[in-house]
Amino acid sequence: MAERDVLLDCWTDLDGSPEVLDAVGLDGPHGVLPSIYDVTGFATATVAAAALGVAELGAARTGGDVAPVAVDRLGASASFRFESLIAPDGWDLPPIWDPVAGDYPTADGWIRLHTNYRHHLDAALAVLGVPAERERVAAEVAGWKGDELETAVVAAGGCAAVMRTTDEWAALPAGQATAAERPVVIGVPVPISGGTGPDLRQPAGGAPLAGIRVLDLTRVIAGPVATRYLAGYGADVLRIDPPGFEEVPALLPESTAGKRCAFLDLRAPVDRTRFEALVAEAHVVVGGFRPGALVGLGYGPDGLRSINPALITVTHDAYGWSGPWAGRRGFDSLVQMSTGIAAAGAAAAGVDRPTPLPAQALDHGIGHLLAAATCRALTRLVTDGVAADVRGSLVGASNVVRSLAASSGAVPSVTIADAPTVPGATAWGPLRRVPLAGAIGGITPTWSVDAGPLGRHPAQFAPA
Repeated sequence: MAERDVLLDCWTDLDGSPEVLDAVGLDGPHGVLPSIYDVTGFATATVAAAALGVAELGAARTGGDVAPVAVDRLGASASFRFESLIAPDGWDLPPIWDPVAGDYPTADGWIRLHTNYRHHLDAALAVLGVPAERERVAAEVAGWKGDELETAVVAAGGCAAVMRTTDEWAALPAGQATAAERPVVIGVPVPISGGTGPDLRQPAGGAPLAGIRVLDLTRVIAGPVATRYLAGYGADVLRIDPPGFEEVPALLPESTAGKRCAFLDLRAPVDRTRFEALVAEAHVVVGGFRPGALVGLGYGPDGLRSINPALITVTHDAYGWSGPWAGRRGFDSLVQMSTGIAAAGAAAAGVDRPTPLPAQALDHGIGHLLAAATCRALTRLVTDGVAADVRGSLVGASNVVRSLAASSGAVPSVTIADAPTVPGATAWGPLRRVPLAGAIGGITPTWSVDAGPLGRHPAQFAPA
C-alpha cells in the first residue's frame, strides 16, 4: 500500500471527500525512517491528513477555497522523532526513560516494562519484589514466563507487554477483536439538541483555528501531538492535569508548546464546577485516558455533551475499543511488542531481541490523525450544524503500519539528521526544534504560548 492509499483510507475514515485530496502534494526522499515497514510513508500520509484538515476547516470558516497543502517526507519523518531531536541551548533535558523501563529476557522470550510513571514503576516492582535497580529487576524477570509476568503486572495496575509475533497476536482474542480496527474514525453526525451550533466564522485575519477552544486531557505523545498541532494553527488549547501530576519531563518542552496548562482535581466538587464551566465554553475536548476513566467521573461523551450539546469529543486509547484488552493500559512501545512489530523487526535484522520502529510512529501517527479528525468534525459543525465523537487507537495504527512493506534495498539519500530545525523558546530556556510538518499555502504556524511546566496557568481559556 502506498502513502497516497493510506491518506485516502484515513481521510475516508474521517468522512472526508476524496476530491479535496487533490489539494495535497507530496515530495522529498523515501525511506528516511529505515524499517521493514514504510514508516516514512505512514508519517507522510498522517501529516498530510492533519494539514489538509486544517486547510479544509479554514476554507469552511471563511467561505474560501481549500489552500494547497505540501508535505515533505523528510519534515514529516522528523516530526515523528521530535522528542529525540530537541536541542536545548544552555540547559539540559532529563532522560526520556526511567532507568527500569525497557526490554528484558524472560524464561521463554522477551518482555517490556513501561515504568515512566511512578505508579507503573511501583506496580512492576511490587510484582517482582525487588528495588528499582535494573540488574535486580533483570535477574528476577529472567525467572518468569513472559505471559505470567505480563498478566501479573497488568493486574497490579502496571504496564507490560510480551514480545509476540504477528501470528501470535492474531491468535489472541485481543488480536482477533481488533483485526479490523482503524487508527482514527469520526462517528456519525450528532444533532445538536436544543438549538444550533456556535458561530465559528473565522475572525478577520485570524489563523485557521483562531477562536477554537480546546480542552486537552491527554498524556505523553499521541494526544499532545494532536493538540499542539491545533495550537500551532491558532486554537486556544488549555491542558488540564490533576494537581501534582508529573508528566514525563523530557517531553514537556514539546508537548506543552502553544498551550496554557492548569491543575484541576476532577474528584473535588469545586474543581468539577470549574471544569464544567470550561466544557460549556469549549468547542472540543480531547482525552487520552483509558476507556471508562472519564465515564467513571461522569465525563464520557454523553456526559460532556449534556453540558455542551455542540461539543466535539475526541478520545484515544492503546489496545482498541473491542475485545478483552480494550481497557488495558498501554503505550506505543508496548503495542509494538504485542502486535508483532518488534518481533518482525528482530527477525528481519537477524537478532534475538526486540527491534521496534525507528520512531514512536503509532503515537505520532495517531496524534496527527486526531488533529485531522478534530478539524473534520469542526468542519461538519460549521457546514452541517452537527457535533461528533472521534475515536482512535494505537492498535489501529499498528494495523496500518504492518500493512506497509518498505521497498527492499533502497538506500535513503538523507537521514533524520539532515532535517531542518528552528529556534524556539521555553520556560527552561531557548532550544532548537523540528517545526510543525506540512505546509499550508499562505499560512505560517506559530505557538502563542511558550512550552513550560504543568499547572502554571489559571484554569481558564485565554481572554478573547
